Amino acid sequence: MAAVPAVRFPLFGLVRLLGVAAAAVILVWAVHFRGGMALSAEKDKLLIFNVHPVLMLIGLVVLNAEALLAYKTVPGTKKLKKLVHITLQFLAMFLSLVGLWAVWKFHDEKEIDHLYTLHSWLGLSCIIIFSLQWAAGFLTFWYPGGSRSDRASLLPWHVFLGVFLYVLAIATSVTGLLEKSIFMQSAKMIGRFSTEAMLMNSLGMMLILLGALVILAIFNPGAGKINTYRGSSE
Repeated sequence: MAAVPAVRFPLFGLVRLLGVAAAAVILVWAVHFRGGMALSAEKDKLLIFNVHPVLMLIGLVVLNAEALLAYKTVPGTKKLKKLVHITLQFLAMFLSLVGLWAVWKFHDEKEIDHLYTLHSWLGLSCIIIFSLQWAAGFLTFWYPGGSRSDRASLLPWHVFLGVFLYVLAIATSVTGLLEKSIFMQSAKMIGRFSTEAMLMNSLGMMLILLGALVILAIFNPGAGKINTYRGSSE
């Protein structure tokens, strides 16, 4: 089996920098270019929609990245690392559910069909699997906790699904940006080479780079204090 590439740059710092930058860009897009966000709106229903990409990206991409790397970045005991991991992923799950509710409400109020695009299928799949993954992990690794054999059996699948879900979250985010950009260009809301269009394209490229660095950090044995996914299932 091929070795993971050696890292000679501040990997965790770069992951955090890209995560903060991605969150900042999506907030700038929603507030500056799209007029803001609201959980309820009488006139401009797009304000409700704008909640969706912001919460999804911050939850399933930014917070989830920190959760996946918690075992390597958080100092202290294994129990503390585990607590940070499940707490960050719970926050990610909560934000994603609110984001799902916002886009569902927007579609209802604008009388738009639900779940007719690839992006929506990917997104719903991501949230469902993520929620099941979190529940199974909480019950087995935290409370009430499974037996040693149960933890050992679940751990490889827990790791695989964690990485798979992060890749799926990146794919969902990028297809969402593409879908929104095409819709707005078709409606003559933005030009193909407008500042907003270029910002959305740049955000998509940033997310792909972030995804690559997060996966590299997960599996790189030289990054962090411990190799998260070769350790004990305790």
